[in-house]
Amino acid sequence: MKKFFTGIRFRLMAWFNTVLLVVLVVFSVFVYGRQQQDLHDLTVQRLAVKTSQLESLLRFEHLSSLQDVSDLMPSLISGGVALVQEDEVLVVADPAAQWSAQLGPVSKSDIIRMIATARRVVQTGQQRLYDFSIIDTATNQDEEYVFLITPLMARNVIVGFVLLGRPADPGGQLPRLLVTLGLAALAVLAVASGGGYWLAGRILSPVKAITRAARQISDTDLSRRLNLNSSDELGELANTFDGMITRLQAAFERQRQFTADASHELRTPLTIIGLETDRALVGERSVPEYQRTLEVIKDENAHMTRLVNDLLVLARLESGQARLKQEPVDLSDTALDVVERLSRLAGVKGIHLEAGELPCSPVTGDPDYLGQMISNLVGNAIKYAPAGSGMVQVETGVRAGQAWVRVIDNGPGIPPEDLPHLFERFYRSDKTHGRSGEQSDPGGSGLGLAIVRWVAVAHGGEVKVESVLGSGSTFEASLPVRE
Repeated sequence: MKKFFTGIRFRLMAWFNTVLLVVLVVFSVFVYGRQQQDLHDLTVQRLAVKTSQLESLLRFEHLSSLQDVSDLMPSLISGGVALVQEDEVLVVADPAAQWSAQLGPVSKSDIIRMIATARRVVQTGQQRLYDFSIIDTATNQDEEYVFLITPLMARNVIVGFVLLGRPADPGGQLPRLLVTLGLAALAVLAVASGGGYWLAGRILSPVKAITRAARQISDTDLSRRLNLNSSDELGELANTFDGMITRLQAAFERQRQFTADASHELRTPLTIIGLETDRALVGERSVPEYQRTLEVIKDENAHMTRLVNDLLVLARLESGQARLKQEPVDLSDTALDVVERLSRLAGVKGIHLEAGELPCSPVTGDPDYLGQMISNLVGNAIKYAPAGSGMVQVETGVRAGQAWVRVIDNGPGIPPEDLPHLFERFYRSDKTHGRSGEQSDPGGSGLGLAIVRWVAVAHGGEVKVESVLGSGSTFEASLPVRE
């Protein structure tokens, strides 16, 4: 029950009914006030007509005194068509309010109160409208009357005044209208409550679907989708939820693939280190054999170190923890530094590493990561170039608002089926065969090109490769040029 009253569905219905109740109250007050005003105006019109008839009858040119008016009073309610109805009030008084004659359900206290008001009216010589609450002496009920107070004139002298009153609501319409408005408001609220509760349920049904889907999703099953074909806000929410699940699924798949690949890549050097260590511990070995064992362990340790470092770099890039600097960088200067730094490594393998045309190529970015990007491209080219006759060339340039750096080698080339996967983690085109189609293991962590792609994309650029089997490969990374 508590959940029902705190749910969005109930709150939507409550807010809707509250607003509707305010509208109904305002509407009812307007209708009631309008009806009350219309009845008041109609009463005033009828009083004005009867007052004009009384003025013609009570002229002192025909009547000698107020006493004659008193004698005339009974005749005003006699006859087939009475001038003063039974529910109406007629009071006649002199200017000093010392004498009065009255017809209708008027008590003495009411007469005194009305005469006190009439005395002030006589001073102005104008007609005035007043609302009085009169207790009917017959029924002892309080009823609102509208009075029209008119001075009595004789030879342009005020000799008295007449008060003609009529009930403001003679037929009792206003109480019936009030009951009708109240019952109608309750009926409307009841219908609106049921309809609002049903409508809120229909509107919130996609939210329940999202909740059910979220409960069924786990880290081992991210295949659930809402697929709500709706163009409203909830449809947009569902599409956003589906997109989030798709990204989570891709992230989990990358994580599982990353774990599997890392485990596979680390298993080999660890196995080799274990085998070499066991071999060295079994029996006596010569010094050269111990040296060979230590060299193998050293090489495998260096391989794992490179792998771990590349894993850390790639993890920081993918998780957004790597904060890239935004500094002016000239790709030509960075490329020249890389060529000078890796020239000794190329020379050991008998590979000619040279710098081609290096015009100014200004970009904005992190000089360390951009240097690592170019180093990975050049190191990858040196790794696959043929020893003794290999050639690697580095060039930079600017075209169409893009600054680019290009690394060209004369290696064996890359099979076309491998090109779409080159920048994936731990993917090497020589997993089963080398670039030349022979079994080979050029070393490396298998993450260098993945890092190249992430650095290029993080700087708003891209990287692409062109290769022909037997003729070499060309890697090109392009970044937005600095204004």
